[in-house]
Amino acid sequence: MKSKTIQLSILEYNSLKELPEDYLKLLETATFAAKNAYAPYSHFNVGAAALLDNGEIISGNNQENAAYPSGICAERVVVFFANAQFPENKILTLALVAFQNGKDMTEMPVPPCGSCRQVILESQIRQNEPIKLILFGSKKIYVIEDASLLLPISFNKNMIL
Repeated sequence: MKSKTIQLSILEYNSLKELPEDYLKLLETATFAAKNAYAPYSHFNVGAAALLDNGEIISGNNQENAAYPSGICAERVVVFFANAQFPENKILTLALVAFQNGKDMTEMPVPPCGSCRQVILESQIRQNEPIKLILFGSKKIYVIEDASLLLPISFNKNMIL
């Protein structure tokens, strides 16, 4: 029997003042997107902003529906939009912001759900370049340099016969 250790490395910041200017622009865009999310059921607004390799910043937010499985997370909205509208461009960085009760920013960063992790990872594999994630909370900010760290044992195209 072999044992394998899987580790996650996260850069942790305590203040926006510690962040580079390009991160701040992404977080501002993600915050604006979160405030415009459609979340009448959960009251949990999430915004995402992606920096593409052409310098373009695009955003998305969660969109809920009374038929719960029909809604979609902010992360998938922005990744699918990037891949549909800018298929030749790579996603370099993805910033995420969440508000609870529709108005109060979460204190701790909120990571992507499992479905979003899979979608982000597949985009990363497709573009053959890491996607950096910035997860923003009012008390902590996490930066993860490579989306694969969020899903170390993933389902991928190499598993399909």
